Amino acid sequence: MDIRVYDLGGGQEAYLHALLRSFYPNAQVRITAEAQSAEPSDDALVFCVRREESGLLHFTEQKGGFLAEGRIRGESEKEREESFKNFLYTSLCSLTRKELPWGSLMGVRPTRIAEKRMEELLETAPLPDGKDGEAVIDERMREEITSIYRNKYYVNERKAKLAVDIAARELSVIRKIRHEKSFSLYVGVPFCPTRCLYCSFPSNPIGGCRNLVEPCLQAIIRDIRQTAGIMNGRSPDSIYIGGGTPTSLEADQLRELMEAITDSFDMSGVMEYTVEAGRADSIDEDKLKVIRECGAGRISVNPQSMNEDTLRLIGRKGSPEQVRRTFYLARDMSFSHINMDLILGLPGEDTEAVRRTLEEVMDLAPDSMTVHSLAVKRGSDLHRNMIEQNISMGWDTRDAMELAYEAADRMGLVPYYLYRQKNMTGNLENVGFAKEDSLGIYNMLVMEEVQSVAACGPGAISKRVEPASAGRQRTITRCENVREISAYIERIDEMIGRKKKLFCENH
Repeated sequence: MDIRVYDLGGGQEAYLHALLRSFYPNAQVRITAEAQSAEPSDDALVFCVRREESGLLHFTEQKGGFLAEGRIRGESEKEREESFKNFLYTSLCSLTRKELPWGSLMGVRPTRIAEKRMEELLETAPLPDGKDGEAVIDERMREEITSIYRNKYYVNERKAKLAVDIAARELSVIRKIRHEKSFSLYVGVPFCPTRCLYCSFPSNPIGGCRNLVEPCLQAIIRDIRQTAGIMNGRSPDSIYIGGGTPTSLEADQLRELMEAITDSFDMSGVMEYTVEAGRADSIDEDKLKVIRECGAGRISVNPQSMNEDTLRLIGRKGSPEQVRRTFYLARDMSFSHINMDLILGLPGEDTEAVRRTLEEVMDLAPDSMTVHSLAVKRGSDLHRNMIEQNISMGWDTRDAMELAYEAADRMGLVPYYLYRQKNMTGNLENVGFAKEDSLGIYNMLVMEEVQSVAACGPGAISKRVEPASAGRQRTITRCENVREISAYIERIDEMIGRKKKLFCENH
């Protein structure tokens, strides 16, 4: 479907584009000024958005004769912006006769609204000694914040309560961590056994670039050692080795990488150490032994699906049986925390296929489970295939997501972090579930951007978080390593210099 929008004084082009893609997930949306537009195709939807200086708003669908009118309200610019967004959302609800689970919210972190309000409420009700943040967030507070989601942003009741529950749970953990005084360490290994169809991360099939593996490893190790000096003796709260698939490395290479971390950083304050083992076809007993001996207690064994036809279609060589063997091997080696990632909306699957995957996962009983709604990224092979072969966005995954919530509940897992992305199936969310005593610290700290992250490896992004203080809001500044492996190797000193400038200069 082709959608043409004439935007006359609206000023919310990015939001309008995302909103239209949420209501019409398979549409190609083009937004132009009327004077620059060409005639749309006969089957196109044609919208016009007009915002007059007086604050009067018009939203029309020209061919069907739909018309909505409203007025900008609010005293501050932010309130007026939200008023306009809500007008666009309610207009499309009236036109399409459907609502979105997250209402007019299009941002990455919908829980931020709840967290901000909770912090405000806790300032007037100080944290009692010996109590955590969740304990003082009583039912009255929860109801107030839920009503903000429902009445201000049109979020449905279940998602509103989910956001409030997760925000309370995150706050109860984050308030106990001296995250202003420490940091999280991320190390990215840009290799995988094969490249999955949906992937847009810095990842390269290792078989086609063996000559780059060793020089890249040495560059990452140099990055790690220099970063330890930049962080000036501060101890990381959490360490996460991701990628890519770190276990694509040979066991001795993985050991060299992990020993560089242990030798470079004060490990005494580390609360959580994760290795994204990820692909079952990259894991063996020797690699798991290295991970345990080098101090990591949390790993991910990520099937994405337990349906073999799906795995072949998306480019993953491992089989469901291999996933099961790897999981049991890790359990036998006393890993205290095993996470599993799943993706809803994969090509060729339906709700019944997801049900089969969840039944297998429940049999394994991981300590945590992360459920992703497929987001088609522009840098992925899947996005290119969809354009070339005119493939639609896929099926509505809302029923499948409900099955995932039910499965998590049956395993005793609670939702503890959540984020959203553009172009997600079903306009849903990515949500992490875990046992109450196994909440993923790194995931929460990084997702809520309350702690600095020192990142090493190609494409890794470091963040410096300066907490709010008297008269100053929280600030976040970033620097990114180059993604291409050869460039990272050649420019490693430049990447280190960027990081030194980020963390060592006064802001």
